[in-house]
Amino acid sequence: MDIFKSWIVERCVAHRGFHNSKLPENSIGAFLNAINNGYPIELDVHMISDGTIVVFHDDSLSRVTGKDGYIKNLKKEDLASYNILGTTYTIPTFEEVLKLVNGSVPIMIEIKNTGKVGEFESRLLKMLRSYDGEYAIQSFNPFVLEWFKKNAPDIIRGQLAGFFKDEKMSFIRKFALKRMLLNKSIACPHFISYDARNVPNRFVRKWKKLPLLVWCVRSQEEYLRVVKYCDNVIFENFEPKI
Repeated sequence: MDIFKSWIVERCVAHRGFHNSKLPENSIGAFLNAINNGYPIELDVHMISDGTIVVFHDDSLSRVTGKDGYIKNLKKEDLASYNILGTTYTIPTFEEVLKLVNGSVPIMIEIKNTGKVGEFESRLLKMLRSYDGEYAIQSFNPFVLEWFKKNAPDIIRGQLAGFFKDEKMSFIRKFALKRMLLNKSIACPHFISYDARNVPNRFVRKWKKLPLLVWCVRSQEEYLRVVKYCDNVIFENFEPKI
């Protein structure tokens, strides 16, 4: 497949939907706003305790909902009790988002899985196989990409990476992800998605044969800085003027 001719590089991608103070990140409102403006949607998925796949970014509930706890411990019936960033929007299931989007714009799905690979990915793949629309998956976890490489090689997959200066993770994991050391042997991605703050660098130049997306671009000034080094941007808090 020629990713350079796909939607992956055609139009800027809305990070966690096209959100603002009234339409919060990863909400039905933000996704509908992206659809209405024709932007592909980037979103994050977790699997919760009953096996439901939900759209939510953080592991912890506190920043987004103001409540203690972890997203992985919730059940589907709990979701309506968790409002997003002080609005009336609540945590959506991935099924609800797929029904909303319904192929109107492409979806870029970040798989939030730092644990054992298999069950989560299998459940997600089953849903995607019955979805009639364009999509790609991406993850920081190269073993998630390896699972899709083996079980669904036709699905476009991207390796997320960055320098992780402020992240709490082991030195070895930071070292490997920064350099994308498992790209060739494990992940075999179709595209790279790298932290905009760390571009350009010698690690992405090494993979120049793959499309490079950068995240998360938050101003026109930053967009103008990085666009000459990449093939597309994932943006939020502004609308890129191309």
